[in-house]
Amino acid sequence: MRIETRAIHAGRRIDPGTGAVTPPIHLSTTFERSPTGEYPLGYSYSREDNPNRHALQVCLADLEGGKEALCFASGLAVATAVVQGLEPGDHILAPDDVYWGLRNVIGVVFAKAGIQTSYVDMTRPDLVKAALRPETRLIWVETPSNPLMKITDLETIAEIARAAGPNVMTVCDGTFATPVLQRPLECGIDMVAHSTTKYISGHSDVVGGVLITRHDNYLFERARKAQHYGGGVPSPFDCWLTHRGIDTLAYRVRAHSENAMRVACWLCAHPQVERVHYPGLPGHAGHEIAARQMSAFGGMLSFEVRGDRVRAMSVVARCELFIRATSLGGAHSLIEHRASVEGRGTKTPDTLLRCSIGLEHADDLIADLEQALSL
Repeated sequence: MRIETRAIHAGRRIDPGTGAVTPPIHLSTTFERSPTGEYPLGYSYSREDNPNRHALQVCLADLEGGKEALCFASGLAVATAVVQGLEPGDHILAPDDVYWGLRNVIGVVFAKAGIQTSYVDMTRPDLVKAALRPETRLIWVETPSNPLMKITDLETIAEIARAAGPNVMTVCDGTFATPVLQRPLECGIDMVAHSTTKYISGHSDVVGGVLITRHDNYLFERARKAQHYGGGVPSPFDCWLTHRGIDTLAYRVRAHSENAMRVACWLCAHPQVERVHYPGLPGHAGHEIAARQMSAFGGMLSFEVRGDRVRAMSVVARCELFIRATSLGGAHSLIEHRASVEGRGTKTPDTLLRCSIGLEHADDLIADLEQALSL
């Protein structure tokens, strides 16, 4: 079945008690034992498992073509569970422009855990190979990257990891692309992570994350223990909202992508724009790889204005339709000065503005940017 059909049917069933087509929300924290002490329906306590979370996990594993999924309370909770599964002395390879939240998970939350990390340009396979160590256990990939929209060749990274040995696991953050546009597991990547807060839920009203695996492996099992015992799980209502949002995922993502392409092309021709970062543009350094491993180029873009930080901030302040806010993937278009969000140590240019292109009409979004960029 095509992904549009699977998005609507995976993990769902008619409620056997009422015949309801829309799944109920199971708010119960605990479930009845049988007279012999068993749990005949498979649920015992909602931290350990819940019908709504189970249904969402089945759906997301299906959409990615994975064996199994684990849902967490946020995207960073996923990253935390994965890193927590490493041992002192283990080594991580991560992108040099990795999402600042993951950099903080590694460098702040696990600062005393004895885990070593190298940040490399993942668009350069030679640098990835050179950075490998005997202690390397995790290669974390983010493509497209946030906010520079760099593209990593997933098949090549997967080959490098396999050649390095069976204990080297690869994880791709697929939040920007979603399973509609990109299939990391089919490229040989071991696991995919998403912030379901973004496109997967799609309505800016629920926080969550998911880790999906292609096969049984030790890091996924350790993440399962972190979910089971650590308790960083989404509520039943959060799972229900996310599952509901997936109904329209394929259609939303394609509309986001169409709008973003139009806005990116327009920005390229604007005299007040220095550079546009969008993999759908033929001039983008990763365009050829993106065209091969993505079915469209997504709804995220960034651009650098001519001038300085003050000029960039003034463009953000002048926007009327674009909302000045963090996050992405909702129906509303958002804009932000990314360097000021990331703070000290950021590699993001001071003149860069990141945009989540929403579902408004592209002509209206272009008109808003036109007036905001006008001197």
